[in-house]
Amino acid sequence: MRILFKIPAAWLIEKLGWKGKRIRNYGVHKNQALVLVNYGNSKGSDIKKLADEIKLSVLNTFGIELENEVNII
Repeated sequence: MRILFKIPAAWLIEKLGWKGKRIRNYGVHKNQALVLVNYGNSKGSDIKKLADEIKLSVLNTFGIELENEVNII
């Protein structure tokens, strides 16, 4: 049985230390955990990989599967 709850994703992401984290030329915004930032010359695949890493860490830690709210093309 799958139970659905609405839990703020930003809170989960921040609790795991992702907020403000920068990896080379991309990362998570320092003031908003839901915003991924390309600081220059990073590829879309870098941003997608970061999003996937964040989602996996939330799943592994909290057992919560995050869903993308944006269209990825």
